[in-house]
Amino acid sequence: MHYYLITGASQGLGKALAEAILQRPDTQVLGISRHATIEHPRYQHQPLDLSDIEAVGHNLEKIFGPRPDAQSLTLINNAGTLGEIGYVGELPNEHFQFVFNLNAVAPAMLMNTFLSAYAGQISIPRTVLNISSGAAQRPVDGWAAYCASKAALNSLSETAQKEQDLRGSGARIWALAPGVVDTAMQARIRMAEVGQFSERAKFAGLHAEGQLQNPTSAASRILAWLQAPISTAPVVLRLDALPSAS
Repeated sequence: MHYYLITGASQGLGKALAEAILQRPDTQVLGISRHATIEHPRYQHQPLDLSDIEAVGHNLEKIFGPRPDAQSLTLINNAGTLGEIGYVGELPNEHFQFVFNLNAVAPAMLMNTFLSAYAGQISIPRTVLNISSGAAQRPVDGWAAYCASKAALNSLSETAQKEQDLRGSGARIWALAPGVVDTAMQARIRMAEVGQFSERAKFAGLHAEGQLQNPTSAASRILAWLQAPISTAPVVLRLDALPSAS
């Protein structure tokens, strides 16, 4: 059985990834999110608010239980949040804690426990896919916490991969920016005040011109790449520039 553990599986890209994976008969998915929106005999759900770090810590053993029959193990840290759109100096401090907890701290804890829990299963593929953002590599006004937390996730991924290489564990870690996907977050972006986000017109234009990716299509592309033999590639990647399988 090929096991996939996916955060934020109740909507958007996370749900599309889970549904695409379940089309294969030799897969099982554990969705980790506040609500369950998928019904399938090979889908299990772990209710969890990933912004509640104390709750995350209390539930790690439930998420990373023994899977002795695994043919492969994959953790997809998909859950994330933009948080409030606004400028630094004009936001409550709680905003930064919330965004960093969900976008960086929780994924770090999940990745750390995944690598530890399954370190002994060195004979099977073990993969961590962290869903990042192009905003991790450029400043976007109004998105400071989002940009910084996703940049932290990228750096965490690169460092963890270097460590796994030095250990010779065979585990693979990726940080993938999926591009602009048609999700609830994009709808929120288009409703932002121009004074808090100077690029609103650009994102509204992408929607009006039909340039947003469908979550199902994006999920299909991600899985086709993830399930194929992967050549040497940078840890931090973009969906529109994925290397060809070899």
